[in-house]
Amino acid sequence: MGARQRKLIGMFAILAFVAAYAVAAVAIGERLPDHIAIQALFYGVVGLAWGVPILPLISWMNRGR
Repeated sequence: MGARQRKLIGMFAILAFVAAYAVAAVAIGERLPDHIAIQALFYGVVGLAWGVPILPLISWMNRGR
């Protein structure tokens, strides 16, 4: 598989993952107590954690340059 094909597939996979991740984060966030510190901590962690599962995909996309 060529580099352009991997990047195209990876782009759509990242878009789908981020969309599903955002929906899941909001669904969980709506069930949190109405305490600002808890919500800030949750959304802070969730806002940074989305990148960790995408790292292997990005590595796969850049293989064989």
